Amino acid sequence: MADDNRLVYATDVGRIAPEPAPALRPRGDGIVRIRRETSGRKGKGVCVITGVAGDEDVLNRLTSELKKKCGSGGSVKDGTIEIQGDKRDLIKQWLEAKGMKVKLAGG
Repeated sequence: MADDNRLVYATDVGRIAPEPAPALRPRGDGIVRIRRETSGRKGKGVCVITGVAGDEDVLNRLTSELKKKCGSGGSVKDGTIEIQGDKRDLIKQWLEAKGMKVKLAGG
């Protein structure tokens, strides 16, 4: 059964407006961080991008655009974006052009 059981009308107050959707808030402090990881990947490096605001659909869309821009593979795992290879500088420039505040983390 669907979870769309919400009160639409009440006799004492009239029509009830739907609750506004929560605004997309960035995960953490609002700064997108890019770091390079190799552990657990047999020496192959990936760029891990954290702190991007949005739900799973936004992350999937952003990952798809990044993969095309970098010419490499990637995925979304546990709210982070992973792009294969060391493309930190290219990713940083592209995200800053999109209006995000970006920092390169150590790694």
